[in-house]
Amino acid sequence: MTDLAFTPETRMLVDGELVDADSGKTFDNINPANEEVLGQVADASAVEMQRAIAGARRAFDTGDWATNKALRKRCLEQLHEALVTEAEALREELIAEVGSPRTVTYMAQLDGPLADALLYPARMIDEFPWDRDMGQSQMFGMTSERRVWKEPLGVVGAITPWNYPFEVTINKVGQILATGNTMVLKPAPDTPWNATRLGRLVAEKTDIPPGVFNVVTSSDHLVGEELTLSPDVDMISFTGSTVTGKRIMEKGAATLKRVFLELGGKSAQIVLDDADFPSVVPMASIVCMHAGQGCAMQTRLLLPRSRYDEGVELITAGMAHFPYGDPQDPANMMGPLISEKQRDRVLGYIAKGQEEGATLVVGGGRPEHLPKGWWVEPTLFTDVDNSMTIAREEIFGPVLTVIPYDDDEDAVRIANDSGYGLSGSVNSGSHERAINVARRIRTGSFSVNGGVWYGADMPYGGYKTSGIGRQNGIEGFEQHLETKIVAWLAS
Repeated sequence: MTDLAFTPETRMLVDGELVDADSGKTFDNINPANEEVLGQVADASAVEMQRAIAGARRAFDTGDWATNKALRKRCLEQLHEALVTEAEALREELIAEVGSPRTVTYMAQLDGPLADALLYPARMIDEFPWDRDMGQSQMFGMTSERRVWKEPLGVVGAITPWNYPFEVTINKVGQILATGNTMVLKPAPDTPWNATRLGRLVAEKTDIPPGVFNVVTSSDHLVGEELTLSPDVDMISFTGSTVTGKRIMEKGAATLKRVFLELGGKSAQIVLDDADFPSVVPMASIVCMHAGQGCAMQTRLLLPRSRYDEGVELITAGMAHFPYGDPQDPANMMGPLISEKQRDRVLGYIAKGQEEGATLVVGGGRPEHLPKGWWVEPTLFTDVDNSMTIAREEIFGPVLTVIPYDDDEDAVRIANDSGYGLSGSVNSGSHERAINVARRIRTGSFSVNGGVWYGADMPYGGYKTSGIGRQNGIEGFEQHLETKIVAWLAS
């Protein structure tokens, strides 16, 4: 085991109690940068999951969490303060178990969501129109007062990924709890400690009642499926692969569960022919940040044929010099893949790209100077046709494909020629021209000339197979609520 700069929480939070697995079983938490065992965490079975679901159900049905807005706001603010207090320990934890570069923790991996993921929904508790006056109606000779009430759904099962685990988790927690729901969190087994830390803070530093928030860790993905199957769970909030998202929809159909699915992407960066190529094109190498393990990564770079060679030269230099290595080194923007399985998956896609005729320009293998850990070199393919596998399937690794296009119409066509619709961008010397392209791209988020849309007040999600629903913003807040219409006779 490795000496750690933080103290991990190895227990789960189940119905208000910090507990080990009933069986006493644990599983290893592995550092993906060097393959060393960091430590262990409780390995739950369906028994603990069912107990967590029952606790969440009881807390919703018999407690006042669903109706006590002041309590909810106070508890979210308490949790925020507790996380701020332990932010540096959490930073070290994310670097160790996620393999996240230290630099990335100052962005979306930690500091970004820590700033507002809990405080924004806490403010929304006061600002949201829970009771909407619809005025009077006349019918059958009677005058009625009419209202629309917004009420919490019930129990939400949250299933979170390993790539940005704290960011995804805390954005779910904020909106699920602020809207008056109770929840059971099943984190990815690759990155469990940030979730168990959250459970400890809820138990020790907040007034959140027992059962309102639960954390169940398990090496068995089917333990998480108990949430999808249980009739006591009203909604599944899932972030992860499209394949798993489809399975959740299928399994949840028996109980007509509401689902929020934030799934995969194959986003395109469109560089128009009037863009400032030297400043824009090399930045496409940012696809390698955190080893490309981000669903919104713009993994297809679309360059005009009229400036294709110039663009390829610029992006080749950018990819060849992208800083990667030890995640603890602030100079590095790229760390390892999360697991051996994921590394081999990425290498398989690289081999497929070569088989299908794309030109491998940079990288393509395992770096010789990093023999330990699950590493893949920053990899660049040119001469890619949008029908190739590497242009159509989500690789989730540090791999960029460069695709030529003829004109604006062709660029829009290629960008939209995807089963996904999560994100993307356009760069142009003309704001009006860029906006015209942005309006025609079928994605849930889009950047124009470097604009940044990220924030707890922005409803993030995708079109097509990139998902259903939105996380954050008013739209995300409201998807955790039921709508009740009521009327009474006017006095």
